[in-house]
Amino acid sequence: MIMNIQNHTHPTSDMIEKFKTLIGDEHVITDSKDMSQYLTEWRDLYQGKASCILLPGSTQDVSHILSYAHEMNIAIVPQGGNTGLVGGQIPFESGHEVIINLSRMNSIRNIDTAGNTMTVEAGAILQNIQDAADNAERLFPLSLAAEGSCQIGGNLATNAGGVGVLAYGNARNLVLGLEVVLADGQIWNGLRALTKDNTGYNLKDLFIGSEGTLGIITTAVLKLFPKPAEQSTAFLGAQSLQDVAHLFSLASQIAGHQLTAFELLPRVGIEMVTKHIQEARDPLETPQPWYVLLEISSGQATGNASELTEKILETALENNYIHDGALALTISQAKDFWRLREAMSEVQREEGGSIKHDISVPIARIPEFIKRANDAVETMIPGSRPVPFGHYGDGNIHYNVSQPTAMDKSAFLAQWDMMAEAVHSIVLDLEGSISAEHGIGRMKKDLLKDVKSPVELDLMQSIKKTFDPKGILNPGKLI
Repeated sequence: MIMNIQNHTHPTSDMIEKFKTLIGDEHVITDSKDMSQYLTEWRDLYQGKASCILLPGSTQDVSHILSYAHEMNIAIVPQGGNTGLVGGQIPFESGHEVIINLSRMNSIRNIDTAGNTMTVEAGAILQNIQDAADNAERLFPLSLAAEGSCQIGGNLATNAGGVGVLAYGNARNLVLGLEVVLADGQIWNGLRALTKDNTGYNLKDLFIGSEGTLGIITTAVLKLFPKPAEQSTAFLGAQSLQDVAHLFSLASQIAGHQLTAFELLPRVGIEMVTKHIQEARDPLETPQPWYVLLEISSGQATGNASELTEKILETALENNYIHDGALALTISQAKDFWRLREAMSEVQREEGGSIKHDISVPIARIPEFIKRANDAVETMIPGSRPVPFGHYGDGNIHYNVSQPTAMDKSAFLAQWDMMAEAVHSIVLDLEGSISAEHGIGRMKKDLLKDVKSPVELDLMQSIKKTFDPKGILNPGKLI
């Protein structure tokens, strides 16, 4: 679908020259070949066009750009590492829009170990933030498969989740303060490193998760945590999802807040990873229908993490919740376990078309959801290969479906909307969400009317109109 942006100005050559005077010729990309990397996302679902790509180097640069864009009514698409999965960072096909990519704004400005905070610019790569925290003997717990290239501004704009949500919460829980450039170029400086600040509306929580539709995040004050002194990682095999449910209850009871990861993986996903990733190996001798990647963390190097993990395994084996398991005895083995989880998305490309759903349901209803969804998609397209995996501990399942081996890829992907409707109807029947951590973007914008009440939609539209009256910020995304 091409977004109707006829109310916005198509940038002229003079306007593009004006952008060059604002941030420098070398930071304005107009060559079609050089622009291409910014105009498509890694799954090739969305391929857009833009008048130019702007690479600001400071908050003042962003302010100057938006002030002029607001004056001239030019539509702006904010972009970080371009790893989004719902098309929110990709312009539409008209070519009217201008991309602001924040990759040059990548400084880690300050680390306060006494206050456990870090101040970073929006273009800082997530892995660099993690490494900087680690070097300071601290932990920044946001972790996801794209952490080597995704940027913190995009993570915050989409309220990213990842594998640490069970213990630390999603991105919104990891931020104390923000600096944001508004649609008209004004700068809101909310860079307060305060745990408690009860002085009116919490504006930062509006911008986090707004997908660049209310303002452009340029800097953030992040929360840091004590670095775990030890971690214990286990890879466990179970016969059924009900056994997985029992295992999660058991692990939560024994480990409590020290349970920092509980990830679900299906047998078909393990087979895909070991088939396409040369160094990947199945840790267990006997294949199991379901696997759990479990991690226990401890603040003291006393062996407590390993003791808790061993207790969970022993009790789970006694009760037949698991039928096989492996403990990581080295850091290298733990990384091998995690590689199986982290590669599960990328290897599905090697198996042809993959229709993806990012959903959440109440934890107790995960087994019911997967059974009902599997039955629905296999009835709809016989031979489909469901690959449900993800963050069991917080109810977020990435319900992906790979094409039948004998089916044409394009014919399979043409069924995306029909399959999504069937899967989402089950999710809503179970009182879940159609977007757990990836956002709405272009992909799910038209579905909001089915999951939000008229009151909610009116409030969202009112907020959008207040912050962005001309609608120049990421038009056609989210709402």
